[in-house]
Amino acid sequence: MLTLCRLLVACMVLSLYAFLATAQTADAPIQTLLQTHGDILKKSSRKTIGPAIDALAQSGMDEALTVLERWQNKDLWVAKDSGLFVFATKKDSKTLTIFDVAGGGEIGDASKKAFKQLKPNSGIRSMIGAALVQFQLNSPDADTRATALTAIERDPQPSHLTALRASLTQETDVALLARKSRLERLLTIRFSEDDAERITAIEGFAGDLGVDVRAALNPLVQTELGAGDTLPENAIAVDVAEMPDNTAYDLLISKELAPPHVSTDMMRDALIANIDNGQVAGVQVASLDTAAARLAAYTTLADQGAAAPAVTDADIAAALDSFQFYRTYTNAPIAVALAAQDALDAIETSVAVNQAADLALDAISLASIYFLAAIGLAITFGVMGVINMAHGEFIMMGAYTGYVVQLVVPDYTLSIIIAIPAAFAVTFAAGVAMERLVIRWLYHRPLETLLATFGVSIALQQLAKNIFGTQARPLTAPAWLDGSWIINDVVAISYIRIAIFVLALLFLGLFLFVMNRTRLGLEVRAVTQNPRMASSMGINPDRINMLTFGFGSGIAGIAGVAIGLYAKVTSEMGTDYIVQSFMTVVVGGVGNIWGTLLGAAMVGSLQKGIEWFNPSNTLAAQTYMILFIIFFIQFRPRGIIALKGRAAEA
Repeated sequence: MLTLCRLLVACMVLSLYAFLATAQTADAPIQTLLQTHGDILKKSSRKTIGPAIDALAQSGMDEALTVLERWQNKDLWVAKDSGLFVFATKKDSKTLTIFDVAGGGEIGDASKKAFKQLKPNSGIRSMIGAALVQFQLNSPDADTRATALTAIERDPQPSHLTALRASLTQETDVALLARKSRLERLLTIRFSEDDAERITAIEGFAGDLGVDVRAALNPLVQTELGAGDTLPENAIAVDVAEMPDNTAYDLLISKELAPPHVSTDMMRDALIANIDNGQVAGVQVASLDTAAARLAAYTTLADQGAAAPAVTDADIAAALDSFQFYRTYTNAPIAVALAAQDALDAIETSVAVNQAADLALDAISLASIYFLAAIGLAITFGVMGVINMAHGEFIMMGAYTGYVVQLVVPDYTLSIIIAIPAAFAVTFAAGVAMERLVIRWLYHRPLETLLATFGVSIALQQLAKNIFGTQARPLTAPAWLDGSWIINDVVAISYIRIAIFVLALLFLGLFLFVMNRTRLGLEVRAVTQNPRMASSMGINPDRINMLTFGFGSGIAGIAGVAIGLYAKVTSEMGTDYIVQSFMTVVVGGVGNIWGTLLGAAMVGSLQKGIEWFNPSNTLAAQTYMILFIIFFIQFRPRGIIALKGRAAEA
């Protein structure tokens, strides 16, 4: 019975081989191609497999794509007896299901022992993946083509250049065509053998800010310092005076073109070797206790031929005059390298301009934050002359109001829309309460006002800690404020900061409208300019002070919502802005909205400028900024725009 089973298996194998021989004849182009490279395919060595992969990729056969994909997935097998290549999947531990490489049709089942599996290692799979990209570049699916471009960008190969160029004429998607064209120029710079093509591609990137461009150009300008009797062809002469100290002579030593310096150890060994009756070159050993004495003795030995001559300054100068020093480009012909250097110089200029623009955007963004934080203080301090040290806590109250609203309204966009008027209402009420209970009794007493509001500040911080705890609370921005507006690889600004800038402009407009177009604004201006005359005209200064203080506090609450969108919301967050708010108001001019705007711009620009020079130490930047402002107010004690009226008299 066992013998019969073996005979059946043998017959099945023989019939399978016969079927393979007929179904996969030499006439099948893909099988012929595989047989041509059969030896290196079976060996599967990363060092030798390249020609086989290239032949499949460049064959133009539809079956080649399938072969590469299934080979990468370890589905490619070869029959041990016939040497024919097949696709196979494991049916069980001993049996394979065989498929034809030409068309993929199922052939049948066979013993696993009759076939050898081709198992590409990670290096070969990477090479296969690079070859597959060439097929994907011309795929009818745009996403597949985009994926192929991403793969090339991550691991470019010389073979990709030809495939990219061939796919350009067939690309119909405008965005993908732009990506392909850019990538084709980058690969031309790296892999093209035509210097004219490389130079043309390089010149096309002049001023381009892409990091990928700099990554492609930087290797081309790598140089190596050399020296010789004559200046080699394609080398650039270097002036010795422009080289760092000792670099030129050390180069001559390394190339054995000049004698080395005599080291201290060499000098000591030579002196010891030439001791005779307690003397060296006629000098008592006991007298060689200084460097000058040892050098003199060594020089005598050198003159006598008993030691290597010491290299003098005159020898060094003569050696430097005897040779040509030059730089050679190590990774590119000189014409290509010079074109790359010119392009990099243009890029550096463009980077510098864009860095200045990015710094200006950061300064404007920071200025808008300071303006929002200071506008309420400008109202209370300018109109009422009250030094409100609790102003930062009103900012904190506004941020916590936004947090509470988001707990109730989970929609972030709607919650922010609700939080802005809610924060104004809460902090307006708190400001009115503070004015009625504390401030009204301390008018014209600035020191007492400062101390009282400082105490209120501490009390409000502790109250916030008792209610919300000491951990930072999230105030989440809507999804449409996520991310940044990326202008190029250098200039970018977050959407939250853009929103804060727009909010600052809106409140500037609101303030101007209230002050210039409403009865409240008219009465506030009257009280600011001449409180006695305003009182005689029927205006209640006490009521105006209360509303003004509440209005300023309400604006601080709105500023808290805006600031809380990107800063941590804690009980101490107000202290981060109180100093900058006072500096903004004082520099701009107390009580003047345009002065506050200019002050915010000046403080924000100054801080960003100092941080640019010293980016690792923001505390130092704030210190320098405070010192500058102290120096500034020595010359303009009333700020950029001085206020006339009660505040000026105070």
